[in-house]
Amino acid sequence: MNNLYWIALKSIWRKEVIRFLRIWIQTLIPPVITMSLYFIIFGNLIGSRVGNMGGHSYMAFIVPGLIMMSVITNSYTNVCSSFFSAKFQRNIEELLVAPVPTHILIWGFVGGGVIRGILTGALVTMVSLFFVTYEVHSWVFVIFTLLLTSILFSLAGLLNAVYAKTFDDISIVPTFVLTPLTYLGGVFYSITLLPTFWQWVSKLNPIVYMINGFRYGFLGTTDVSLWITFSMLILFVVILYIAVWRLVESGKGLRS
Repeated sequence: MNNLYWIALKSIWRKEVIRFLRIWIQTLIPPVITMSLYFIIFGNLIGSRVGNMGGHSYMAFIVPGLIMMSVITNSYTNVCSSFFSAKFQRNIEELLVAPVPTHILIWGFVGGGVIRGILTGALVTMVSLFFVTYEVHSWVFVIFTLLLTSILFSLAGLLNAVYAKTFDDISIVPTFVLTPLTYLGGVFYSITLLPTFWQWVSKLNPIVYMINGFRYGFLGTTDVSLWITFSMLILFVVILYIAVWRLVESGKGLRS
């Protein structure tokens, strides 16, 4: 990579990381508190009545899903809010005219989202150790699923930010699409408990595959095929990346 490009990429990463670390009380602490409440309410209080799920205690079963939920939300939110703020304040025009490829700009923002998502996921994982102990089944699957999911939703956040015209627009997708799909993605239950028809419907939800792939990495159990899981993740990343690259390269919604 050209040294100039590498400097540009590191500069955007540094800006993005400093941005969310500067307000860590707003960006890192809330998801940790929220997930802690899930651990207490669903894991301890309700989990004791549910019993085992998929051959594991209910608390151990929901932990990977809750970690993945925090990664998805924070990766998406970080890129969406940061890119839209740059667009709203006209700072994005300076980046667009800079002598660096569009790929550098995209990976700069995506990298910031990935770092925040992984950092939040690590904090939630540390909190979960106060409630349950477990041995990771496969670090390869954990890391691979984590990275692909974080990249995917960082790209989705960037796509939302490109199309958004007001600050209200960047909250529509998380509220009406992302949150329902996450809750129906098998975080709190195994989809094998559903009737056959609803199992088929659930498998249309891409988040089901992400959570199950991550759960396999932790527990060694999954409700869906791992080949389909990673094929879908890679496919969605490629499709979203091409879509984002075309929009940013053309300046659609970015240049006045």
